[in-house]
Amino acid sequence: MPMKYILVTGGVISGIGKGVIASSIGMILKSCGLRVTAIKIDPYINIDAGTFSPYEHGEVFVLNDGGEVDVDLGNYERFLDVNLCKDNNITAGKIYQHVINKERRGDYVGKTVQVVPHITDAIQEWVMNQAKVSVDDRKEEPQICVIELGGTIGDIEGMPFVEAFRQFQFKAKRENFCTIHVSLVPQPSATGEQKTKPTQISVRALRGLGLSPDLIICRSSTPIEMPVKEKISMFCHVKPEQVICIHDVSSTYRVPMLLEGQGVIKYFKERLSLPIGDSETHLLFKWRNMADRYDKLQKACTIALVGKYTKLRDCYSSVFKALEHSALAINHKLNLMYIDSLDLEQITKAEDPVKFHEAWKKLCKADGILVPGGFGTRGTLGKLQAISLARAKKIPFLGICLGMQLAVIEFARNCLNLKDADSTEFEPNASVPLVIDMPEHNPGQLEGTMRLGSRRTVFRTEDSILRKLYGDVPFIEERHRHRYEVNPKMISQFEQKGLNFVGQDVDGKRMEIIELANHPYFVGVQFHPEFSSRPLKPSPPYLGLLLAATGNLNAYMQQGCQLASSDRYSDVSDDSYSDPGIVDLEMN
Repeated sequence: MPMKYILVTGGVISGIGKGVIASSIGMILKSCGLRVTAIKIDPYINIDAGTFSPYEHGEVFVLNDGGEVDVDLGNYERFLDVNLCKDNNITAGKIYQHVINKERRGDYVGKTVQVVPHITDAIQEWVMNQAKVSVDDRKEEPQICVIELGGTIGDIEGMPFVEAFRQFQFKAKRENFCTIHVSLVPQPSATGEQKTKPTQISVRALRGLGLSPDLIICRSSTPIEMPVKEKISMFCHVKPEQVICIHDVSSTYRVPMLLEGQGVIKYFKERLSLPIGDSETHLLFKWRNMADRYDKLQKACTIALVGKYTKLRDCYSSVFKALEHSALAINHKLNLMYIDSLDLEQITKAEDPVKFHEAWKKLCKADGILVPGGFGTRGTLGKLQAISLARAKKIPFLGICLGMQLAVIEFARNCLNLKDADSTEFEPNASVPLVIDMPEHNPGQLEGTMRLGSRRTVFRTEDSILRKLYGDVPFIEERHRHRYEVNPKMISQFEQKGLNFVGQDVDGKRMEIIELANHPYFVGVQFHPEFSSRPLKPSPPYLGLLLAATGNLNAYMQQGCQLASSDRYSDVSDDSYSDPGIVDLEMN
């Protein structure tokens, strides 16, 4: 079967949900037995997402190969259960850099280098090459490539990409290429009427650029009414059944169900001549059950996320998803409270005394506390105070990357009487440099200065909570993103007082996992396990936090810590997902 390409574009506004829709399309096609890969195109000039503020484009998602990419690739990996690489994220910066490097080498033999054909040809070549790269353990070439074009149709920076795909549709041939346009159907509160004009204008702009949508996916707050659907069909040159409605739902797990329920699988089968059946598959059935279970959850678990990027949820998107996956696995609804760490600092430093008291009130109500990764000194005092509360009051705690480093600093200051213990990130001339920089990963530029990507962590002992949660394996592989590490010369002092470094890198030089003795769950990890969490395969550190926060950890460990039969550290097929309700509801 020749490679099939599905291009997803967006209109009217950005942030309309193209990433979730592209992921959902890939997921339902994979459920039909097809091998699916995904590519995200970002028209910005940045080479990658590594230097972005989280408030610009959300969190920086890290891949196995160390690629720092757009947050949407996290959606692709979670929905498709695949491992993408950095070249699955195309930016204008990468394309222009690639073409300029070729020009400098003389590859264009003196010709004038232009957007058309050189930039557009480079885009098409990149897509065709990357579409063939295997994204699962089988090492087989994908059959479907879902391509999401970031931004909004009409954006000036996206024009070269639109032109590239206008040309590409003829190169790939009609039976191998289709376009999906995602548009907003607003419903003003003053009239309550669903407006089609923005979608009409957006589709007209897309067709004016040479791409005609095969499917129009309408995003709305409520289901699209049939007269509205027929109006969009009439003015946008598609059949009514090619107008798909994706209204606001209880969870993103419902989106594949909405697409499947409106005949998308049947449409792709006919439009792209796909070798698939008509009956619902095993994976889609399990996904549907998971979505149903999510809507029926009654018990709640409250987790306090203490960070400094709390104004925008996408800043901690993967952390939220990892917590949600784990909560769903133990049949609990996640109640996540975002607490700005600055608000926890002493009232004399807080911007608003009311925020100070409210922040501490929320923190004290939490069943568990999580301190995620981050950079810089701002808000670190508040994080240290939250960690101190979790340790002293025996509240389940998970520290990620910087969160682990701060947990070590807090323990040194308050349990080892090392009041000057600090990180060289915050105090370069610290008298007790407890967290130090890694010179070989810090050459002085913002690009490539961190320890990135999948690295192996070896357990030093069998008596480890995380080792048991991971399935009692001798080592694990998780994704990293850090410049600083715990000073290995000082670990003996900590272990004498009960803070154990149970995991190290393969050379035994870098501290990867800490666990505090005589505590329900006080765990810190240098890596970012949230990047590997999947809806049907929750991340073990996050699962442990939720289990401890609900009082179920001991019972779960006594049962042998059976996660899912499709543990990502064993070889399994795509259809071997176990039931997502992996923890007995009655264990507590």
